[in-house]
Amino acid sequence: MAKVSVLNMEGSEVGTIELSDAVFGVEVNEHLVHQAVLSQLANNRQGTQKAKTRSEVSGGGRKPWRQKGTGHARQGSTRSPQWTGGGVVFAPTPRDYSVKMNKKEKLKSALTSRVNEGKLIVVDELKFEAPKTKEFAKVMANLNTKKALVVLNENDANTVKSAKNIPTVKTALTNTINVYDILKYDTVVVEKAAVATIEEVYA
Repeated sequence: MAKVSVLNMEGSEVGTIELSDAVFGVEVNEHLVHQAVLSQLANNRQGTQKAKTRSEVSGGGRKPWRQKGTGHARQGSTRSPQWTGGGVVFAPTPRDYSVKMNKKEKLKSALTSRVNEGKLIVVDELKFEAPKTKEFAKVMANLNTKKALVVLNENDANTVKSAKNIPTVKTALTNTINVYDILKYDTVVVEKAAVATIEEVYA
């Protein structure tokens, strides 16, 4: 089991914690992590893009001029793609881009990679008496990190609001973490209680 220091909000070590190998010590499958990122980005696509083909554009029911003798190229409809107002060739239509994957396995690989790189910080707790961006920024400085994904065990309003105005920080609950965010941010800051919840859910 990997042993990680537990820090307080001042950045001082207050203990250690052993991380479960079932979640934080698996063999990192880079292909699986890559596929997970691609699937998440694909799942974020709305898939609502639509343009009309020549069969869907109104008008153009008759030939604009006779076939021969005019000096013009032959034309069958004013709704052909080469005409202004005509249909689109191979027009995009609404489609579902979503890809399904095993959530547990891809998260385990991503979390393990952060542990191996020394980019997972465990804090005893994150509590604020009132929403204060300045105070949260001070905590991030104490932890020696700027761009971080902060994983909370409970939806504490003061903590979430304190981090909301810091563009390089994102808060998430244990049930909303995802591979893309874990890899996007330089450091993953996790509450000690959240570690236990993650191990319980994803083991």
